[in-house]
Amino acid sequence: MKKQQNIIHNMIPVFVILAVLLIWELISVTGLVPKYMLPTPLQVGKAFVTDFPLLMSHAKVTLTETVIGLMSGIVLGFVAAALMDAFVPVRKGLYPLLVISQTVPTVAIAPLLILWFSYGMAPKIVLVILASFFPIAVGLLDGFQSVDEDMIRLMRAMKANRWQIFWHVKFPYALGEFFSGLKIAVSYSVVGAVVSEWLGGFYGLGVYMTRVKKSYDYDKMFAVIFLVSAISLLMILTVKIIQYQSMPWQHCKDEIQIERKRG
Repeated sequence: MKKQQNIIHNMIPVFVILAVLLIWELISVTGLVPKYMLPTPLQVGKAFVTDFPLLMSHAKVTLTETVIGLMSGIVLGFVAAALMDAFVPVRKGLYPLLVISQTVPTVAIAPLLILWFSYGMAPKIVLVILASFFPIAVGLLDGFQSVDEDMIRLMRAMKANRWQIFWHVKFPYALGEFFSGLKIAVSYSVVGAVVSEWLGGFYGLGVYMTRVKKSYDYDKMFAVIFLVSAISLLMILTVKIIQYQSMPWQHCKDEIQIERKRG
């Protein structure tokens, strides 16, 4: 009985997606929205298959920009969070700048980056770093700051130095917040890379999207949108897998809670 309930719960998203596709198909077929403005899911699927090699070549560039920028953002976010946690003046001086950086629209700063770094990968990577840096830094800082003070006192009583306290207490305690921020950063990174490609470049899914938009190939535009969404979902799934492997104590705790509820 419980297995059947789990299967039904897991199938709910599939049913919702199928229902959305069916409604979309009906709207397009009945002519409520012209097909040249809203192609049917079948037309989008055909466009995806037809341009698959070209889409993959552009996706490779976008994914490269995303991964390099995201990894750089993680490193910089980790360093910034560690410094803000260790030194109060750094936190008071740097944290407001982090908040201000998020008030600048991506579309506004992307042309400046292209002006400064030309049309290659560099401005796209910088924009991805800016998009991913904030959730990583803030998530880690919140995790470092929320550590139980009794744990820190215990470590100090055991003659642990600052590095040992950080590595054995603060870092494991902040992993949950880190992965929560990382999931947000992943989605921001893919979108940031595509947006930066809209405004200038030679390769990438954003460049491909602007080209098919100018030729009014909206079926191909929808194919790109679905591909970008699929890349984001796959990257988030990868983060969840890494989180599951990195935090074995967390899913053990979840299993204990589930058993208690069943009992």
